[in-house]
Amino acid sequence: MKRGKPAFRGALIHDQDFSIVAKYQAEYRGLVQYYLLAQDVGRLGILHWVMETSMLRTLARKHQSTFSRMARRHRATIQTPDGPRTCMQVIVQRSDGRKPLVARFGGIPLKRQRFADLVDKAPSTRYTGSNELIHRLLAEQCEICGSRNGLQVHHIRKMADLNRPGRPEPSPWIRLMAQRRRKTLVVCHDCHWDIHRGRATVSTRR
Repeated sequence: MKRGKPAFRGALIHDQDFSIVAKYQAEYRGLVQYYLLAQDVGRLGILHWVMETSMLRTLARKHQSTFSRMARRHRATIQTPDGPRTCMQVIVQRSDGRKPLVARFGGIPLKRQRFADLVDKAPSTRYTGSNELIHRLLAEQCEICGSRNGLQVHHIRKMADLNRPGRPEPSPWIRLMAQRRRKTLVVCHDCHWDIHRGRATVSTRR
C-alpha cells in the first residue's frame, strides 16, 4: 500500500511474470491458510483485492502496459472443490513433452474450515557425525604454515576482536579467520606461540 492505495513493488519488476505471480500467491496463501479457522475469514477478501491489484500494477509497470491489459491477459477460471473460481494465471510451456509450469494467484475459497489437524512437530535434526571444526582437525595440518606437528586450536571470543580500531596491518592469521568467518584456527605449536606473542606470522602454505 502507498498513500492508502495498492502500489506496485519495484523490487520485483525485473523478475519473470511466473516468479511475480508465484511470489504473491505464496504470501497470500500463507496468510489465508493461517486464518482459515477464523469465523470471519471472509474479510480477507479485502486482502485479496489489495494484493491482486498490487500484483497487476507490478506486471503493468514491468511491461510498460496498463492494469486492464494485464488483468485480461492473465485472467483464468479454475475448478475447486467449492466450484469455479476466478484467478490470475501464468503458464510457462516446456519442451520434451514435460508438463507446463503454472503459477496462479487466487483461487482459494475464503471459507471457514471448522476442523483442522493441528500437529506441532518437533523440528527435525540431522546428525552428521562431526562438525566443521572436527573435519578441520582431522585434516591434521596447520592452517597457517601447513605443518603436521603439535596441532592446537586458537580461539577468539568474538569476530569483532579481529577489527579493533587502531590495530596495525593485520597478520595473515587475522585475515584468514576474517575471511572464513570462524572464531577458531587450527595451528601448530610454533604458530600458536607466535600468535600469542604478537609476532608476524607469515603463511608459507601454497
